[in-house]
Amino acid sequence: MRALSLRPDRPGSLAVTDVPDPEPAEGELLVEGLAVGVCGTDREIIAGEYGTAPPGRDRLVLGHESLGRVRSAPDGSGFASGDLVVGVVRRPDPEPCGACAHGQFDMCRNGRYTERGIKELDGYASEAWRVPAEYAVRLDPALSEVGVLLEPTSVVAKAWEQVDLVGGRSWFEPERVLVTGAGPIGMLAAMIGAQRGLDVHVLDVVTDGPKPDLVRRLGATYHHDGVAEAVRDSEPDVVIEATGVSSVIFEAMGATNHYGVVCLTGVSSAGRSLRVDLGALNREIVLENDAVVGSVNANQRHYRAAADALTMADQDWLAGLITRRVPLAEFEKAFQPEPDDIKVVLTL
Repeated sequence: MRALSLRPDRPGSLAVTDVPDPEPAEGELLVEGLAVGVCGTDREIIAGEYGTAPPGRDRLVLGHESLGRVRSAPDGSGFASGDLVVGVVRRPDPEPCGACAHGQFDMCRNGRYTERGIKELDGYASEAWRVPAEYAVRLDPALSEVGVLLEPTSVVAKAWEQVDLVGGRSWFEPERVLVTGAGPIGMLAAMIGAQRGLDVHVLDVVTDGPKPDLVRRLGATYHHDGVAEAVRDSEPDVVIEATGVSSVIFEAMGATNHYGVVCLTGVSSAGRSLRVDLGALNREIVLENDAVVGSVNANQRHYRAAADALTMADQDWLAGLITRRVPLAEFEKAFQPEPDDIKVVLTL
């Protein structure tokens, strides 16, 4: 069968290759691959910045944002042929840390976890794949066109859970949220904020294209003139930061209401300098009982919450997030950014 694979240690090695058909082990589903989403993590692996092939192999099958349809399932697994499914990305380490041992492998504390399409496990960018039933999530059949958004939605479902846990230190009933960045993570974070009944504000840099319209269709407010302007009339109780841009991060950390919670989901590039008044920022965070927390990855609980959020969402709005669909044979086009891109999907 065909799969999109590469040598993680060799930039420019990405290619469609022939790989053996998957043979499901006991307790595993055999799944027909329908689509994979493309994200910044994939681009960094392609560039040779990180990524690890399975032990004893040179090449890694790419793809961690999956969507597939079950071909066969073991008896008693809870799945059946024809089910629409997504595979969980991360697996706990073989000798689990405390978090992994308690099913919270998204919070692994020793770094020995593995990840499909990223670290030591083949990804989902193939015409078929196998997955243990406990690491598969069933989707509503109505999500057949947009279910590939589940993995990034699981990331923001976890981010919102982290906000709730941190806010739960005391009485916490947030009213306003500022989402910085209108890429897939930011848009999906805004969607969940709207589902929670919050006053949602989204900040990005573009002034036209699909992003402003999609934000307005959520009933949210779109901003493009920077953090200070976005919070001028109403300080947010929550900030979901999805840009990874250092200047935006520091401004957002100092822009919240009292007892504000900032959840960082964007990964910053190293090596960039920024002059900030860290003393003033520290003073504000301490005196206002603010909190800043980082969040990445997700476990099964977050995938299930994400599946519920996608089912509740307007399907036409979700479809608007997928701005390009590229067939596997033309995979190079999927990794060449275009101005109006939000989410690019490879069809398998």
